[in-house]
Amino acid sequence: MAKTRVLLAEDHTVVRQGLRKILESDPEIEIVGEVDDGHGAVEAAKRLRPTVVVIDIGLPGLNGIEATSQILKGTEGVSVLLLSMHADDVYVRQGLKAGAKGYLLKDSEDLDLVKAVRSLARGGSYFSPSVSKVLLAGYLNESGSTADEDGLSRLTAREREVLQLISEGKTNKEIARILSLSINTVESHRKHVMEKLDLHNTAEIVRFAVRKGIVQ
Repeated sequence: MAKTRVLLAEDHTVVRQGLRKILESDPEIEIVGEVDDGHGAVEAAKRLRPTVVVIDIGLPGLNGIEATSQILKGTEGVSVLLLSMHADDVYVRQGLKAGAKGYLLKDSEDLDLVKAVRSLARGGSYFSPSVSKVLLAGYLNESGSTADEDGLSRLTAREREVLQLISEGKTNKEIARILSLSINTVESHRKHVMEKLDLHNTAEIVRFAVRKGIVQ
């Protein structure tokens, strides 16, 4: 029987090593790669073709939710398990919208991580109990306006990338290089981000990103 191929995307080395140790305790799971940023996760997923990508939401450069969206657009037959410290409604909805099949809190038991990877490898899904409660509450109180009221939902994928890089202290020139865009295009994206979110300076952009968990 073929092993479940797992790619780990976590920027904290100690945490990543812990994840590896837990998953490798299952003889049916094989760790095929490790990366420490979102862009690396997208590239590695395309190259390594894992069965499951276990990815932290708070990755630098490109957060886990945006990376999930790009991974699933460019790689067939892969499922994504998001890791987070928070069972926040915004994170959960954005993660599901990006295509993730699982959402596991970092304070979960070791066995829960193995269960989650096994479930996703079989084509299923897996959510921490507190996350399931958030999902249930969301469905029971569905009004159709929640997503529209969430600032992040008003931004395009590219604008969210620019938002994260601004919040990480990158200049327009650095952002242009990272995203292979012209400086004028980056400036245009920055302007649109500020207009859509009603933000007026870089400090407000950073505060918004921290509040939404885009950067830590």
